[in-house]
Amino acid sequence: MANGKQETNGFPSGQPDVPIPAFDHPKKPKRNKYALACSFLASMTSILLGYDIGVMSGAIIYIKKDLNITDLQKEIIMGILNVYCLLGSAAAGRTSDWIGRRYTIVFAGSIFFVGALLMGFATNYAFLMVGRFVAGIGVGYALMIAPVYTAEVAPASSRGFLSSFPEVFINFGILLGYVSNYAFSKLPTHLSWRFMLGVGAIPSVFLALGVLAMPESPRWLVMQGRLGDAKKVLDRTSDSLEESKLRLADIKEAAGIPEHCNDDIVTVSKKHHGEGVWRELILQSNTSRPPHFDLRRWNPLLPTIQWHRLCRFVQSRYL
Repeated sequence: MANGKQETNGFPSGQPDVPIPAFDHPKKPKRNKYALACSFLASMTSILLGYDIGVMSGAIIYIKKDLNITDLQKEIIMGILNVYCLLGSAAAGRTSDWIGRRYTIVFAGSIFFVGALLMGFATNYAFLMVGRFVAGIGVGYALMIAPVYTAEVAPASSRGFLSSFPEVFINFGILLGYVSNYAFSKLPTHLSWRFMLGVGAIPSVFLALGVLAMPESPRWLVMQGRLGDAKKVLDRTSDSLEESKLRLADIKEAAGIPEHCNDDIVTVSKKHHGEGVWRELILQSNTSRPPHFDLRRWNPLLPTIQWHRLCRFVQSRYL
């Protein structure tokens, strides 16, 4: 070099290296452990669906031998759960708006508990179908409300990750069902399937008790006008106080509450409690044309529905 000094990238080597902030990797925010625990507990209710699917695939073998049911009755009792779940899921939305997300999860666990006991003590096919109906309602409730609660509690940075928990626990429940089949397969025929189905009441009790330790959904609290309680929950489940304020402002806007209103208890008009949601989902409307059915909104669901129907058919026909 002309001046006798070594240079690196055009800068004298004698100067200390100064990091450029624009090129530094942004630090990942720490996961909110409280929100993680709440989402974990709520998503565990999906175990009920997985357990029912898994355990019935093995229990039906002993049910057919003990109750002497026909192939048609076997197929009905295997596949009817989907219909019962649909009824429970349809009722879960209104129930959760009425008593809250947390108590709806407790309610779902209680219903499944009763259904599992009814199936375990069933003496004939009709009795077993009654238990299947009650358990299916509980499964439908749990399957609907767990993702809703998780999405409303989780912070934005980990909402997608936490919302995947219900799918994980469905598969874990299926595994537990298979383990139950193996554990009770050595018992006499008239006892084996009863224990397989009746044991499903045990996890529902622990799930219902665990959920009582969770906070209520902040969105539901705002919809009830309880801004003070919602703010406390958001402060604990958000990554920062700034995010908590933003989430509260978004919920207040959706509920029709003025942004400047910071009272602990406010009055929320009934028109912001979800009326018209189903109509908006099913029908596409705009200012230029009247409301009409839009199949494009349902296209993403069609492959999932068809695949689920195929799995249930193969399970009822060949397993």
